[in-house]
Amino acid sequence: MPALPDGEAVPADGALPSFVARHGAHDAGRFGVYVHVPFCSVRCGYCDFNTYTASELGGGASQLAYATTALREVDLAARVLDRAGLGDRPVSTVFFGGGTPTMLPATDLARVLTGVRDAWGLAPDAEVSTEANPDSVTPESLAVLAEAGFTRVSFGMQSAVPHVLATLERTHDPARVPDVVRWAREAGLDVSLDLIYGTPGESTDDWRTSVEAALATGVDHVSAYALVVEAGTKMAAQVRRGEVRLPDEDDQAVKYEIADDLLTAAGLGWYEVSNWSRGPEHACRHNLAYWRGDDWWGIGPGAHSYVGGRAGPDGGAAAGEHAGVRWWNVKHPRRYAAALEAGGSPGAGRELLSRDEAHLERVMLGVRLAEGLDLTVLDAGGRRAVAGLVARELLDGTAAVRGRAVLTRRGRLLADTVVRELTAGVG
Repeated sequence: MPALPDGEAVPADGALPSFVARHGAHDAGRFGVYVHVPFCSVRCGYCDFNTYTASELGGGASQLAYATTALREVDLAARVLDRAGLGDRPVSTVFFGGGTPTMLPATDLARVLTGVRDAWGLAPDAEVSTEANPDSVTPESLAVLAEAGFTRVSFGMQSAVPHVLATLERTHDPARVPDVVRWAREAGLDVSLDLIYGTPGESTDDWRTSVEAALATGVDHVSAYALVVEAGTKMAAQVRRGEVRLPDEDDQAVKYEIADDLLTAAGLGWYEVSNWSRGPEHACRHNLAYWRGDDWWGIGPGAHSYVGGRAGPDGGAAAGEHAGVRWWNVKHPRRYAAALEAGGSPGAGRELLSRDEAHLERVMLGVRLAEGLDLTVLDAGGRRAVAGLVARELLDGTAAVRGRAVLTRRGRLLADTVVRELTAGVG
């Protein structure tokens, strides 16, 4: 599991730096809440998320107590934001991720959502999502979530092919996916399916089968991510020992194009490099908030948060000033629970973003969106790079004439290259 970044200490009471109150109140923007639930029934070999099986945890970090612990951080967040003059914003989006949030009883997830609602209120059209595994829900549990105010569920389908699921160490039966999609829709929930391509041993036919199986359920949102094997994971060790072989970049590019062709033909358009939806009303607004630089508070062990930096006309602070603060909680659930029980912040560290750092992130995230990036956000060097990127068919020429940097499909495959060239003179 990767180490958390270095950073300065978070104050014991979690207080935000003074510039956040000074600038954030001018144009506070939307506010979201992320709730990390760190429990899984098994640890998949490719996963480097901050997750634990029940057998790894002891006192103070039990699943039974987790909702109560998370609500302590909700209370802390409400106090901190209120002191900074940012406590009167209703929550636009809430996202429960993990881990597997639905390993907790649906009533516990509902209790945490009620705590968020009590602390800030929910916007009238708030999006409330949870991730789930296909084998971690029932018709009854999904109905409880919908009744509590959840609006959306994202199932970790990953693949429809048994041998691919076995390599990923996913335990669900792929035949169950259509059932859970139907149950969720009957409960009134919007549904997304998450897929992974590039698993060792996955053929292009296997991948096509998975995308077609996802579409056959009739879902209105699909995420498709290339497998990234992170150092320290079980799969990374298998690769190092030669037990499994990763596909090359060309294989992953072909699979991305297969997904884009099939999803587009079925009426799902891309709105972010790895996400497709049947119209903007089905896009994941919580993730859009990340990509657009909105504020969010991350609840849970290892969760990250971001506040501030929206004061200037270009979305950043005045020259020479900080443009936002990001912080992260301690990773282990026992340390997290102990800090909150003692009445303090579970923050492990934080970083104050400079104007240049905020600019780099804005370009990096914004250019991934189908809506593109306003060219006025770029510095002079970035604007000069646009013509060359258009000539190489990495940016759309028509959009550039309209003042937007919009990736072509080739550009989506080389998004990191595009970002490097648009930000080459920054920092």
